[in-house]
Amino acid sequence: MRHTERAYRDFSDSDRWRAFHVRVETTDLYIRAAADYSSRVRDLVSRLRGEILAHIAQHRDFLTALAPIARIDTASYIVNSMLDASEAAGVGPMAAVAGAIAAAVGSDLAADSNEVIVENGGDIWLRLASPALVDVYAPGTPFAGRLALRIDPAKTPLGICTSSGRVGPSLSFGRADAATVLATDAALADAVATETGNRARRPEDAGAALEYALGVPGVIGALVVIRDTLAVRGDIELVDPSDDGAR
Repeated sequence: MRHTERAYRDFSDSDRWRAFHVRVETTDLYIRAAADYSSRVRDLVSRLRGEILAHIAQHRDFLTALAPIARIDTASYIVNSMLDASEAAGVGPMAAVAGAIAAAVGSDLAADSNEVIVENGGDIWLRLASPALVDVYAPGTPFAGRLALRIDPAKTPLGICTSSGRVGPSLSFGRADAATVLATDAALADAVATETGNRARRPEDAGAALEYALGVPGVIGALVVIRDTLAVRGDIELVDPSDDGAR
C-alpha cells in the first residue's frame, strides 16, 4: 500500500511545542510535544503493535469481529483497553485500535511533556495547559474549513476521534462525512465514533446517532456532519477557525 501524506497535518514548530512524525508500518502518528521524542515513540509503538499482533495470532476473531468478543484474562493492557471500548460501544475491538495507541503514546509522553497531542489517522489523544483548536475535517461539505472544536485544558486528557463513511480507509457502514466523539478515553472515543458513523446513513439519522453516542458512559460530546447537515450534542464548543477571535 502506498503511503499518502495527510494534507491536514502541520509540522511547523512553535514556542509552544515541537511537531514530529512517527510511522511504524501502518501506524502513522503526528505528535506535538515539548520535544522530539521520535525514537521513544517508535519503540513504544513497535511494542504495542507486537502485543496486538500476538493477541491476534492466538485469537483471530479479535481482528475480524464487528461486535464485542469474549475477554481473555491474560491479555495485555493495550488489548484490554480495546476490549473495554468494544464492549462499551457495541463494536469489534479493532474499531478502537487507533485511539488506544494514541492514548498509550500520549500518556507515556505526558510524564515528560506538559502538553501533548497525538493524532493517529484522525483519532486524537491530548493533554493541554492552554486552550487549543482541533479542526473537524469534512471536505466536500458546506462546513469544510469552517468547523473546529475549542478545547478547554481543564477537560483534558481527552480523546477526540472521528469516523467517516466518505473519507479514509476505515470500515464504516454509514455515510457520515464526519462523526466526531469526545470522551474521557481515546479508545472509547474511537469505538463510539465508529458506531456513531455506522448509524448516520442519511441526514435524518444524525439525531439518533448522537443519542446513541451520548448514551455511552464516558462520552462528553459528539457531532455528525452528513452532506449539508450538522448535528451537535453534549459538552462541546464549536468555533469557525477562520474567525481571528477563535484562536
